Amino acid sequence: MKEKKIAAISHKTKVIPIQWDATFFFERAVRSLDRYHYDKALKYFRRAAEYEPDNPVNHCNMAGILSEMGNYEESNRILQSIVDELDSEMTECHFYMANNFANMEQYEAAEDALVRYLELDSDGQFLEEAEEMLELLHFELERPTKLAFIKAREGFYEHDQARSLLEEGKFVEAVRLLESIVEKNGQFLAARNNLALAYYYMGMFDKAMTTIHEVLDIESGNLHALCNLAIFHQHSGDQEQLKPLVALLAKTVPFHQEHVFKLATTMGILGEHGEAHRHFVRLLKDSSLRDDPCLYHYTAVAACNMGRHEEAQKMWLQASKLDPKSNVSGYYLEQLELIRKGHNPAPTSYHYHLPFEEQFKLWEKSSDALPDHMKRDPLVRSSFFWALRHGDRNTKLQVIQALGLIADNEVKDALREFIVEPQEDDYLKRIAIFVLRSIGVHESLKAVLEGKETVIEHSRMPSRLPIWEDKWQAVLDAALLRMNKHYDLVQQHDLLTLWIEFLSRIYPDVPKLGKIEGWAAALEYLTAKMHRRAISYHEVSQRYETSIATVSKCAKRIDEICGIKEKMKMIFPALAEHRE
Repeated sequence: MKEKKIAAISHKTKVIPIQWDATFFFERAVRSLDRYHYDKALKYFRRAAEYEPDNPVNHCNMAGILSEMGNYEESNRILQSIVDELDSEMTECHFYMANNFANMEQYEAAEDALVRYLELDSDGQFLEEAEEMLELLHFELERPTKLAFIKAREGFYEHDQARSLLEEGKFVEAVRLLESIVEKNGQFLAARNNLALAYYYMGMFDKAMTTIHEVLDIESGNLHALCNLAIFHQHSGDQEQLKPLVALLAKTVPFHQEHVFKLATTMGILGEHGEAHRHFVRLLKDSSLRDDPCLYHYTAVAACNMGRHEEAQKMWLQASKLDPKSNVSGYYLEQLELIRKGHNPAPTSYHYHLPFEEQFKLWEKSSDALPDHMKRDPLVRSSFFWALRHGDRNTKLQVIQALGLIADNEVKDALREFIVEPQEDDYLKRIAIFVLRSIGVHESLKAVLEGKETVIEHSRMPSRLPIWEDKWQAVLDAALLRMNKHYDLVQQHDLLTLWIEFLSRIYPDVPKLGKIEGWAAALEYLTAKMHRRAISYHEVSQRYETSIATVSKCAKRIDEICGIKEKMKMIFPALAEHRE
């Protein structure tokens, strides 16, 4: 008997108790929903609601399933109880009720519910769908709808403009517009969300975080804000705040297409590739999205990170068929072969463009002109602005050159802000000043150089020279005009610096500069040598239409004063003295 008792006790310890709570039944419901087992999903959502009766989300999930099953009356009963008893701020319930009434052909009731939604909802998350339904009701009722006011339309035109600016990568202009909208209408949550994103794209992380918390103070369950907050916490490395937020998002099952897409991309960025994959697959089942190459790319990235390489390959091949002019799918298919061989890690970026570093490589290989898609693509532009604030020195140098080729007002504002940052490298700021002058900014510029605030007048670069002669500028213009298509902005800047150094050291005994082309050719020759570019006196003399003797004489004079050859020997000890 004793042995049997011991065996029984031992057997009991192997039983793992099941935690019967709302989360358990919620997860069961989601699994059933993914398999389109609506009856089981409804049963599990009911049990989740029994465990958490005060949680309106559980009841809303039940109403959604009932609507899918065609039980519109019961769905509406639950939705009405949510706004009456649980959470009156869940204005989307009125929209769901309007849909249910329309499906039952109760158009007067549908109109009442839809008008209530539009008059109460400040976020406008179903605004487009609501406007489509208004047209339907107008047709069915054979009269104009009773609608007099759309709350989400307050500042709507301006908000639409701001969204377009964001899509074009014009973040500074978007911020100005969004700030004015939010100032007028603090309840316009879509504008606040986009303002937070605009700050984030510009690298203004603290402002982005403050703005997103303002959204959540107004509406704690705002999905766009929660997704943005999770990405912000990931950026800051705040795992303590991030973990519970990821757990909350993992439990969320949005029905609206835009929300599913937002949640899917967010989970992917957070590294929750399984959750992202599940939502992307749901979206692919929607026939209206099957021609979207971006969606196949996102699904491929998620599948690749899950180790589903064959699925990823199929998805990227499909994206390539849908968008044959893009080189994105081709690049990732090449990377997939390296991943399979264990040479490369799986890609972590869900953006439908080449990685930032890869875009720079293509640009450098092609020509000195920045491709049009890089100028227009808001993600590329945001990468530039991020890198200008947070990149290493070499990356910032590349970005400043790239911004000089974009040369729009957004770029000018960004570079003006850059040159007044005390912690930035003085050399980089001088390059930025040179770029500003090169792209047509001729007014006085405020800058912080050598730890001091200074005002840089119309001359192309700050110098300690008391005057700036027209002939000195003419030499510079002659050199830069001929170098424009053959040298990058850093090399052009170095030529300018060399010329100013020569004039500063020799002043006031500056040569008369009889023939400016000879001095300009000498400056290009020496700049090329400093950057180890192959060049000869003969080559530059032909391009500047001057004699070899003149170029050689001017180059030797500049070298005597500035010690170019000695500096090069110090930098490149193995470099022998150049010969013609």
